[in-house]
Amino acid sequence: LSAAWNAIIKGMAVAIRGGGNVGARPEKEAAVAELKEKLGRAKSVVLVNNRGLSVAQVTKLRKKSREAGVEYRVAKNTLMRIAAQESGVAGLADISSLLEGPTTFAFGYEDPVAPAKVISNFIKEGKITTLEVKGGWLEGRVLTPGDIKALADLPSREVLLAQVLGGMQAPMYGFAGSLAAVLRQFAYAVEALRQQREAAGAQG
Repeated sequence: LSAAWNAIIKGMAVAIRGGGNVGARPEKEAAVAELKEKLGRAKSVVLVNNRGLSVAQVTKLRKKSREAGVEYRVAKNTLMRIAAQESGVAGLADISSLLEGPTTFAFGYEDPVAPAKVISNFIKEGKITTLEVKGGWLEGRVLTPGDIKALADLPSREVLLAQVLGGMQAPMYGFAGSLAAVLRQFAYAVEALRQQREAAGAQG
C-alpha cells in the first residue's frame, strides 16, 4: 500500500512541475517555429528591455513600429534562444548573450535600419530613460547598443531610394555616381561598426 501511495505522490509531483501537461510541448514547438519564421525573414532585429515603460508608452512604441514596418513583440528568452540556434541564420545563435531579463524584439523585414531608428527616435523624442537597448543583429553580426545608435543615424530606406531615384533623373553617369555614393555610405557604416567592435575587443 505504501509503495502505491508513493507512486501516486510522485505522479502528482511530476504533474505539478509540468510533466503532465500534454499540450505544453506542441505549444512550445509552435512558438519556436513562429519565431524561426520571423528570424528567417528579418533583415535586422533590435532587442530592448521595456520593463520601465508605462502601458501608454508601450502602446505608442508599438504604433510607431507598425507605421515604420517594424514588428514589435515580446517573446520568452528560452524560446528565442532555441529559435535562434535552430534558424541556421549566420550570427543569430550569438544573440543568446543578450537574452537575459525581460526582452522585447523589434523585427525589421524590409528596411534593416528601421528598428534601430524607431527605437532610437522614440527614446530621443520622448526623452525616455527607462527603455534599455540591449543590442541586436544585422547581416550575420551581433550589434552592441552603440552599434544600434550608429545605425539609427544612417539615412532611412526612403531617403536612400530618393537619392538613387534622383540620380536617375540625370545622365547615366549621374545615376551611377549616385548609386555608388549610396553603396559607399552603407559600406562605410558597416565597416565603422566592424572597426568599433574590433577596437572594443582589443581593449577588453
